[in-house]
Amino acid sequence: MILRAWLELLRPANVATALADVLAGFAIAGLQNRPALPWLLLATACLYAGGIVLNDFFDRHLDRVERPERPIPSGRVGAPAAAALGAILLAAGWIAASHHATRAAGGVALAIAGAVVLYDAWGKRARVFGPINMGLCRALNLLLGVAAVPAALPQAWPLAGIPLAYIAAVTTLSRGEVRGGNHRAATVALISLSAALAGLLAVVLRAGANLAPALVLVTALIWRVVPPFVRARRQGEPAAIRVAVKRGVLSLVLVDAAIAAAYAGPVYAALVLATGLVAGALARWFAVT
Repeated sequence: MILRAWLELLRPANVATALADVLAGFAIAGLQNRPALPWLLLATACLYAGGIVLNDFFDRHLDRVERPERPIPSGRVGAPAAAALGAILLAAGWIAASHHATRAAGGVALAIAGAVVLYDAWGKRARVFGPINMGLCRALNLLLGVAAVPAALPQAWPLAGIPLAYIAAVTTLSRGEVRGGNHRAATVALISLSAALAGLLAVVLRAGANLAPALVLVTALIWRVVPPFVRARRQGEPAAIRVAVKRGVLSLVLVDAAIAAAYAGPVYAALVLATGLVAGALARWFAVT
């Protein structure tokens, strides 16, 4: 039971999706500097898990009312222990990136840690900045993979706008998971999602020989996320919003896989998709929101 509580706190399914960001970024970097990749995967897992733990730490008072079943408000995990674990994980992520990958990766990891703490402690409560802040965390996570080859960062950084817009959409919509959403916020989320999909399509259309598999992945992404987002906007009910948010979180791997297919081909994209299968399996056992 104690192990189960800690695993619930870490949200393993979400952590698995973070691996896909780094793999996609590594594809953008040309699959070079392969010795750095395992350390970057470890770094993103630690950074993402640390952010999730600290999120629940900062939300512990609110969760006593809205989500008392979570590990901290239920008393299954102590708040001081959770805070310590979150800090340790963020530090471990930075160490893995900076001391075992590249100095540039260390800088990106430090930026991720800062964005994570900012979001958990304050950003999530900011109506406009909050979703952008959360999107920035995932955008930087993509660049963490690119940072395996520091010289690739100056040209690749605009691609981070795709996960930024995508996760901003999911985050905006997620605010209605408990009490229901409002039509305006859901509309903003749908617009942001559309911008992310348009940006992804623009990248894919330049894929050359890899165009067909990349287009298949973009089509699958649209099929998975657009209908539930439209349904959540129309209904505004917590249940519909939770479905759309869960689908959005787990489908981020398709964003990464499409990017990976465009830059590195279908075989590498299959590797990225495998992280989605792991996330989907874990999501049956552990909550993703």
